[in-house]
Amino acid sequence: MADHLFTPFTQRGLTLRNRVVMSPMCQYSSKDGLATDWHLVHLGSRAAGGAGAVIAEAAAVLPEGRISPDDLGIWDDLHVEPLRRVFAFVAAQGAAPGIQLAHAGRKAGTATPWRGGARWPSPTAAGRTRRRPAPWRSPTVTPYRRRWTRRVSPA
Repeated sequence: MADHLFTPFTQRGLTLRNRVVMSPMCQYSSKDGLATDWHLVHLGSRAAGGAGAVIAEAAAVLPEGRISPDDLGIWDDLHVEPLRRVFAFVAAQGAAPGIQLAHAGRKAGTATPWRGGARWPSPTAAGRTRRRPAPWRSPTVTPYRRRWTRRVSPA
């Protein structure tokens, strides 16, 4: 097993220099969803350290889908250039850059953990523009719940 860890790995045209992959970790270091120098140093140092791939933290696809107001985002064209800067550096260090796309759903809308982690005080706080759906009442979730319930219920 150890013999393979530091060997190249190819999947669908992407070759990693080794099989060491840094998984995404929430950093709570963004400003308005923008990648910062923290991301450059955090991700870049893992790439410079030899990881084969470095995956950036969960990037919210909508502002109201963020876990916290300090989460990375990719819902606006303004987010592209700071991410490009970070990913270009990661690639220059020999690692394949990646990103985790995310939407926190009903769990979206908490403060940063070291600021108490409490729910945002209102639906419009920190960029939220819509109300949080009630559990299982979302028009996109309810049909799946009905199908799932039928399939797992005892006959």
